[in-house]
Amino acid sequence: MGKVLREASKPSSSSSSLSRASPPTTTSMSITETVNGTHHFKINGYSLSKGLGIGKYIASDTFDVGGYSWAIYFYPDGKSAEDNATYVSLFIALASEGTDVRALFELTLLDQSGRERHKVHSHFGRMLESGPYTLKYRGSMWGYKRFFKRTALETSDYLKDDCLSVNCIVGVVKSRTEGPKTYSIAIPPSNIGQHFGQLLESGKGTDVTFEVYGEHFSAHKLVLGARSPVFRAQLFGPMKDQNTECIKIEDMEAPVFKALLHFIYWDSLPDVEELTGLNSKWASTLMAQHLLAAADRYGLERLRLLCESSLCEHVAINTVATTLALAEQHHCFQLKAVCLKFVAMPENLGAVMETDGFEYLKQSCPSVMTDLLQYIANVAVSKHGNEAVLDGSDINGRRVKQRL
Repeated sequence: MGKVLREASKPSSSSSSLSRASPPTTTSMSITETVNGTHHFKINGYSLSKGLGIGKYIASDTFDVGGYSWAIYFYPDGKSAEDNATYVSLFIALASEGTDVRALFELTLLDQSGRERHKVHSHFGRMLESGPYTLKYRGSMWGYKRFFKRTALETSDYLKDDCLSVNCIVGVVKSRTEGPKTYSIAIPPSNIGQHFGQLLESGKGTDVTFEVYGEHFSAHKLVLGARSPVFRAQLFGPMKDQNTECIKIEDMEAPVFKALLHFIYWDSLPDVEELTGLNSKWASTLMAQHLLAAADRYGLERLRLLCESSLCEHVAINTVATTLALAEQHHCFQLKAVCLKFVAMPENLGAVMETDGFEYLKQSCPSVMTDLLQYIANVAVSKHGNEAVLDGSDINGRRVKQRL
């Protein structure tokens, strides 16, 4: 029988490339860290605890850290008989069931003189040659048999009014392994403000109306009360207004109150041009000034800080004096400092003094004039030294020449 000869087939290029392809790479990461907790243990009547007996202790209440319970043990006569009550002992003990619990500890005896010369024994913040301490079972302890010599302790600043104060930090070592995420979920930003804002715009469910110089604004009592402590007292407190169906707002313009409601619902500043029909830095500054006062009036701290930040960024010749008065009246210390610095500049002072706002500042906040003079004097001294001469007009327009 004849033989059938066949040529051996060669592997295709595609199968060859597959055989040479690198295996997929996977990753994981081991993370070892501590779960920390602190307990403060106060020992009153130290002198009465003396004579309790060697090996006998006063224990703190138990406290939980890292899934385990712990307690501080203080031995007023010491833990070891060989020391013959010469030292006090201090330990931290595992007070719950557990095996091979690894932890870091810190025991601090507090200096009660106010000089903060505390006696600290700590594992934290340094490399440990043998690693964290391991507690084998419930009742295992870490601490010091000779924590402090009794005679020295009793004449030290650690003992005050027959009381000792101990701080303990426990850091339980935890390990976990993290693999690669097998998901990617985009979490949208919170839109709760948008929902509340749309509720305001819809007018649905409103139960209170405000009248502001002839304009009426409807709102929801619960929303206002949740956002503002002043509205909460006005609408729900024991001294609430008798007529909460329609409340008249005094000393506030309608656009400002509308902007206030916008912030309460949307949690953001409104568009000033959309609100007032004006597109200028002056209009924005004026709105920020009025809104700051309104925010202070209704206890809206975030709005007050937003307005203060905006005014700090937009200080100008024609508005700085009124802004400075506002900062003084509403205790905006950073805004006040920014305004004083701007006014005290030689290139700004004369122009600011000619504005109507400066006259208002002098009349409404005379104490600010002293602050401004002091600021100008300090600037002059820093530039020219102690022999500097302040030569020019004072805040009231009088000629001044004074050696500083």
